[in-house]
Amino acid sequence: MQSTCVEIDRVRRGGSEEAELGCAQRSEPGGSVSPTSWAADGHLSLLEWSQSGRRLGVIGRASGWWIGDWLNYGNARFGERYVRAARITGYDVQTLMNMVYVASKFEPERRRDELSWSHHAELAALEPAQQDRWLERAVAERLSVRCLREEVRRARRLAEAEEQPALEAQSEPEDGLVCPHCGAHFNSAADPATA
Repeated sequence: MQSTCVEIDRVRRGGSEEAELGCAQRSEPGGSVSPTSWAADGHLSLLEWSQSGRRLGVIGRASGWWIGDWLNYGNARFGERYVRAARITGYDVQTLMNMVYVASKFEPERRRDELSWSHHAELAALEPAQQDRWLERAVAERLSVRCLREEVRRARRLAEAEEQPALEAQSEPEDGLVCPHCGAHFNSAADPATA
């Protein structure tokens, strides 16, 4: 049974903080995992196989939050460390910045366990009240990330379409015409003496 990442052993022995991560295979209940594989430990029952899959699902859905929160802590405590964090985690700087952004837009108590990190990422740019409404809807309707994205875009287009006539009415002069090409205003009831 291989234990943990080689990096943990280096740190215990006083190894370099900058040492490159090298994860060995690790045994989990029901299977062994490495950075590129999962393998069953012998013959699994349906229950053992299901439990292993449930654990893997939690890890997969949670890793964006964990890394985002970890990096938010590091940024607050040590200053921005994206390049170092990229070396430590193996993620590129932009991906880490995305994780930090999403984690900073949703306090842990507002995050929905039933939804993926990607669901939350789709809503991160919205105001918190809008985020909460969309999160509730995504849970209630069991929306995929793609469906959630499409619904948010549809709602945004509808809101813009409703605002457009109001904006046009505000910009129209009371008694005149507007050139559709240049926006020049023409007063149709102009006094011929002033024309």
